[in-house]
Amino acid sequence: MTTPTPKGTALVTGASSGIGAIYADRLAKAGYDLILVARSADRLTEIAKRLTDASGRSIETLAADLTERHDLARVEAVLKSDQSITLLVNNAGIAAVTPLLQSNVDEMERMIALNVTAPTRLAYAAAPAFVARGSGTIINIASIVAINPKLLNGVYSGSKAFVLAFSQSLENELADKGIRVQAVLPGATATNLWDNAGFPVSNLPKEIVMSTEDMVDAALAGLAQGEFVTIPALPDSADWDAFETARNALAPNLSLAQPAARYRPAQD
Repeated sequence: MTTPTPKGTALVTGASSGIGAIYADRLAKAGYDLILVARSADRLTEIAKRLTDASGRSIETLAADLTERHDLARVEAVLKSDQSITLLVNNAGIAAVTPLLQSNVDEMERMIALNVTAPTRLAYAAAPAFVARGSGTIINIASIVAINPKLLNGVYSGSKAFVLAFSQSLENELADKGIRVQAVLPGATATNLWDNAGFPVSNLPKEIVMSTEDMVDAALAGLAQGEFVTIPALPDSADWDAFETARNALAPNLSLAQPAARYRPAQD
């Protein structure tokens, strides 16, 4: 068996199950050492042992609840100080499917803390170190609800729209500094995120649910192909290009000195 070339260390959040656990597996096989972050120390230890045995890579674990500021600060400190880190996977997140009037606002605030505040602070911690070294990659896991927000809970959709917009800003600011940014927009994926949201994935039509393994493999293939946005289920990348072209075409007229004619007072 060919031993992959070492690629530095990848820090993966939400690594104890689902998408994060598959990222950990694939990255270890690709030659990355790992720092795995999640709330469950026991599950992280199990995964680390399995991946170390299978890959021979160095794998550390960091049990942290990223909705708690003290725990989040510990992960930030690692990103700032560990010079071996070359890749950040902002994967940790929670979802909701309930409408606004049926949602608990405290749970929505916790969702914002995990889906918005945590990836923002971790990217802010990683980016200066990456820039100083002239290389590094930030992968942000968003969702198709970032561009189709009526599918699920509005706060969840809004949080993922933030991840996409934040990624676009990061890519704009960091690309010329040697930093790669990728936003991944999965559709329905077979993870426990659905169970945690109170809507088991078994309730969804099978033809729209992708396996976690296929989703991560597609995302990594998109990264290897140089994509900024990867939508694993989208058959034709030209559709995304057309969407972006239409969005960018609005730019020259979004801010002008005068209101559009249709908003001006009627003339007597």
